[in-house]
Amino acid sequence: MSFIELKNICKKYKGNEKNSVTDFNLEIEEKEFIAFVGPSGCGKSTTLRMIAGFEDITSGDLLIDGKRMNEVAPADRGISMVFQNYALYPHMTVEKNISYGLKNMKFPEDEIKKKTDWAIEILGLEEYRYRKPKNLSGGQRQRVALGRAIVKDQKLFLMDEPLSNLDAKLRVSMRNEISKLHRSLGSTTIYVTHDQVEAMTMADRIVIMKDGIVQQAGEPMELYEHPINKFVAGFIGSPQMNFYDVRLEKGCMVFAGGETIRLADSVLGKLQGYDLVTMGIRGEDIKLDASNLETYGESKQKAVVENAEIMGNENNLYFEFGGLVSVARVPKYDVSQIGDEINFVFLPDKMHFFDTETGKSITEASGKA
Repeated sequence: MSFIELKNICKKYKGNEKNSVTDFNLEIEEKEFIAFVGPSGCGKSTTLRMIAGFEDITSGDLLIDGKRMNEVAPADRGISMVFQNYALYPHMTVEKNISYGLKNMKFPEDEIKKKTDWAIEILGLEEYRYRKPKNLSGGQRQRVALGRAIVKDQKLFLMDEPLSNLDAKLRVSMRNEISKLHRSLGSTTIYVTHDQVEAMTMADRIVIMKDGIVQQAGEPMELYEHPINKFVAGFIGSPQMNFYDVRLEKGCMVFAGGETIRLADSVLGKLQGYDLVTMGIRGEDIKLDASNLETYGESKQKAVVENAEIMGNENNLYFEFGGLVSVARVPKYDVSQIGDEINFVFLPDKMHFFDTETGKSITEASGKA
């Protein structure tokens, strides 16, 4: 039995024709770090709030540690929650904000002090102990919110977009802090974010949602390398995967611009019965180096660089191919200027193929290409 089980969970708000969450199924083991990710309105926060007890479950069952929780009050579910807006008491100091929940739970004073001191130390808040929230930075406020959650010593932590109000540099720092905190506490964490980078770098497993429906759940690299549909393929990864609608003719892909690439027999076998498919390939799998150009020379293509993003550790080169703007992610040493003509190849074993109408992966459904 898993620590948390969501069985056919649905949520439908009064007056709405469609469910906000439909048939959500997931098992979560103790000490796992799970990320719910997806675009705004996909149902990820609603699902988290149902787990917390802040939203009623329309149908289905929620079990925590083997006990059905559908009608159990939030305070009795054994959870701690960190919100996007921090929800700190403005008139209280850092110390009092962190200890307030323990006082409400009637903990002895000596235990409250011990737990509060521990949280302040582990989160590096000692010099801010007697400050009020208005005198703290965003990152410091977020750490106070984390401190208030961890002192309750619960087995389950729920975090709803906790870093979205922070600047980019601070988000990276706080990602690391939350990950370390998760490992040191040995708790189970469910983390909601719209940022796929946060999900990829922090989570043991990721649940990708769209329109209230789970699209795919799995380990980060599983989703990255083996997306089950075009939505997952496009959502995970930056820059986004390149997609081309291509015709299949005489063993070749024919692009909208008239370009052709011959396909291996092993791939053609999986595409039998299709005349039109969507091919996807990630930017780092478009190669410009001499070795790959020699190995896959028969598939070599040409294009003119329209824009170049110099990222420091790598470069993104934009060019028109197949009637669309494409992007190749290349090493920092492969510097090309706007207007340069480049030769490139698509790595044949890194191409993904999707049903153009349904978006479902063709090659993943029949084995890895």
